[in-house]
Amino acid sequence: MRLARCVFALALLLVLAAVAGAPERARAGADDPAFVSLGLGYYDINRRMDEAVDFRLEYRHGEKLWIFKPWVGVEGTSEGALYAAAGILVDVFFGRRVVVTGSFGAGYYEEGDGKDLGHELEFRSQIEIAYRFDDRSRLGLAFSHISNASIADTNPGVEILNLYYSIPLTRLLGE
Repeated sequence: MRLARCVFALALLLVLAAVAGAPERARAGADDPAFVSLGLGYYDINRRMDEAVDFRLEYRHGEKLWIFKPWVGVEGTSEGALYAAAGILVDVFFGRRVVVTGSFGAGYYEEGDGKDLGHELEFRSQIEIAYRFDDRSRLGLAFSHISNASIADTNPGVEILNLYYSIPLTRLLGE
């Protein structure tokens, strides 16, 4: 639970940093498009009791509402767990190349043969650091925590480490 609080605190600090440096940092990301993000990771990296391979597919919208961008995604594990979620994210740019992204979302979880997280409604907080290439694609490393925020009797939560590749949607559509 302490690790989840740390991830949440980091995401909150990221939002505050984005707000404080919004004018300068906005120029660095002003031309960023929508992304299709593919992730491959290590599920249950912290406790290592229900380890699995984690697969992700996300759509990250290019338009901002203030400093936030919406995202939607689906995640599955090699043990048959499925998670479909949506939420918001904040990109904070450090120069042209380094992007730190904090995100939060909620969604439906089905355990399959994988880890029982205690409820169908689960929340995900995530922090990602990525390198941005000239074509605006990104290669990043993300750490996330998924839990039910104690709305159920049990709340084991899970931590996941993912490698992401984010492709501009315009590149996929040939525009």
